[in-house]
Amino acid sequence: MTLTQPVKFKRLFSAIVIVAMLCFVGRTLAQDKGDNEVSTVLTPHSKDAIFSDKASYTFSVKNTYPNAEVGRVSYVVTDQFNKQLLKDSVHVSIGANSTKDFDFTIPETQTGFYKVNFMVNVSDYDDTTRRVFGIKAEDIRSTHEKPSDFDQFWTNSKAELEAIKPDFKVTEQLDKEQFGEKVYMIQMRSLDGMLIRGWMTVPKMEHKNQKFPVLIMLPGYQADTKPLQGEAADMIFVSADVRGQGLNRSEMNLRREDYIVHELENKNQYYLRGVIMDCVRYVDFVCSRPEVDKTKIAVSGGSMGGYTSIATAAIDHRVALCAPQNPFMSDIYNMDNDASVWPLQHMKRYVAIKPGVSFDKVMLNLQYFDTKNFATMIKCPVLMGIGLLDPYVPPNNSFAVFNNITAKKKIIVFKDLGHEVGEKYSLYEERWMRDEFAMF
Repeated sequence: MTLTQPVKFKRLFSAIVIVAMLCFVGRTLAQDKGDNEVSTVLTPHSKDAIFSDKASYTFSVKNTYPNAEVGRVSYVVTDQFNKQLLKDSVHVSIGANSTKDFDFTIPETQTGFYKVNFMVNVSDYDDTTRRVFGIKAEDIRSTHEKPSDFDQFWTNSKAELEAIKPDFKVTEQLDKEQFGEKVYMIQMRSLDGMLIRGWMTVPKMEHKNQKFPVLIMLPGYQADTKPLQGEAADMIFVSADVRGQGLNRSEMNLRREDYIVHELENKNQYYLRGVIMDCVRYVDFVCSRPEVDKTKIAVSGGSMGGYTSIATAAIDHRVALCAPQNPFMSDIYNMDNDASVWPLQHMKRYVAIKPGVSFDKVMLNLQYFDTKNFATMIKCPVLMGIGLLDPYVPPNNSFAVFNNITAKKKIIVFKDLGHEVGEKYSLYEERWMRDEFAMF
């Protein structure tokens, strides 16, 4: 009996320890499975994160752990070239199962856009929220003027295109047709005699001489287009492939990384000169069609398509509406020094292996292709969409373009998006075009 009692006690003690350990492991596993967490929400005190003077935010930290989270909440502000300008932090203690809001007012900075990182570093959690804010965006201007012969360069380019017989050809694609629409493959000759192909979708006609507005959709970089169908019963859609892309790769077949630098050292041969003239030739094409209302021609596109939308509307005033999104090649000099991740880094690598070519000469040539310089020539209404977190077209650069437009204009800013604009913009753009064209 004297030996049995200690054994029973030890067994009971061991059982208690095991139960306690299982409970501990259970709690740990529950936490690992996400039952407890720290999360954050960053809210700018401006709908589009653009301010007239000082930027201000509320940084909300939610703690669902059964214990307090202690540490710091902070921010760091840099310019578009990643130079640190401002920082601040506060000591925080967020109680168990609670949320705390921290208000920050960032000291006034100069006109422009700035990167801001909000950070939380507490007992069980570390995270960074990266955003961008603007100050007096309407006052942003490029520090570089367009070349004195910029307009003449493009007048000459257009004259060169006009000297080339377009040889328009339209081939119905019966196997692609639905919704009562007609689908055509279209082709034409463009600058340098290049054969260009694309698509056209024509709605069902209610009467023989009916005429429709037309939307020319210009492609992004190295994108493939397809016929746009079932979108509207009262508008023609042209999906415009350009040289070296989509249907036209057999005529100019370049690797994706070589496209942007093709003949970069010669502004008269640089690929974008041909691409822009291809877009003008599409305007020629729609103006040749009897079913097109030539007073209602719109162009739209994103990235390179946003760029060519602006360039086409600038060069060819038959374009009645222009709707670019995130147009690349904007304010090119201010894309350097890490403001943008592409394409200048790629261009520098090209120059490094090209004998007799300097980056300074390339940058001078690129001024004839800078979006901000085309913007000065636009006469039609413009709707522009941008994302503040765009790594290819920083908002400083986008606003240098937008602020150069003297025609009727509107910009829609998405504070939490990158190189995209999203479905809300697309729906707004459609309504905007229909209103401008009186398609009630």
